[in-house]
Amino acid sequence: MCYYNGQKVTHAEFIRLKQLEKALAKYDFHAHDLNIGFDYGLNLVLKPIAGVEDFDIVPMEWGFIPHYMHNREDLHHFRFGGTNPKTGKYDVPIITLNAIGEELFDKVTYKKSALEKRCLVLSSGFYEWRHIFPANKRTGLPVKTAIKYPYYITVKDKPYFYMAGIWTGWTDKNTGEYVESFAIVTTKANALMEQVHNTKKRMPAILNEALAYEWMFGKLDEKRISEIAATQYPANEMTAYPIAKDFITALKPEEPFDYADLAPLELVE
Repeated sequence: MCYYNGQKVTHAEFIRLKQLEKALAKYDFHAHDLNIGFDYGLNLVLKPIAGVEDFDIVPMEWGFIPHYMHNREDLHHFRFGGTNPKTGKYDVPIITLNAIGEELFDKVTYKKSALEKRCLVLSSGFYEWRHIFPANKRTGLPVKTAIKYPYYITVKDKPYFYMAGIWTGWTDKNTGEYVESFAIVTTKANALMEQVHNTKKRMPAILNEALAYEWMFGKLDEKRISEIAATQYPANEMTAYPIAKDFITALKPEEPFDYADLAPLELVE
């Protein structure tokens, strides 16, 4: 889950977050309403500076690149799938946009980064699909194929917030290109997100300022890292509402949209 993220942060907020006027002049992706994970493009990441309790805001490729990828061609096959030239069989895409928090230390791909390369992913809101199985008009039983409704989810009264992330560096062995990439850490859904992401029931590990600081700068063991990765942001401090199904191409993807046949979410106290 969480394959669509917003990073709509105003210039004033961005500068207040970190005095990086040069970054504003160099990058334009800090004002994106919607970053699509499957584009594997650049997103803003708060990356700790080694040896000091400080950070830079840097562009990283969304989609964690495993160390065993040899070159961009291999990486493209890994991400998008296709016929394997060695076996002649079809390989399904492998998605590393998100890293399951409960499995960070079970996956060789993520373990070292969870221990040594934790970061924060800046967000102004993210997008998720709610699946509804209406009753069959003839049988009265739920249909097998769900109707999907997109939702925009954000944190109340906050222009931006932080998602736990892990990052890694990777070098193309053919060209020498160096890339830094990341994955968003996910956890079990809270009471609000259980209703929205109602199939897998997952959500990003959204961190308050204290936990965000600890995640980036703390000298943490596996137990504490796992505890923070399992953080469920309070449901009553978040908001979620339906948006248009063409939100990916809309000028204002986060604009509310009413569906006559869609029951509202239950209020979370």
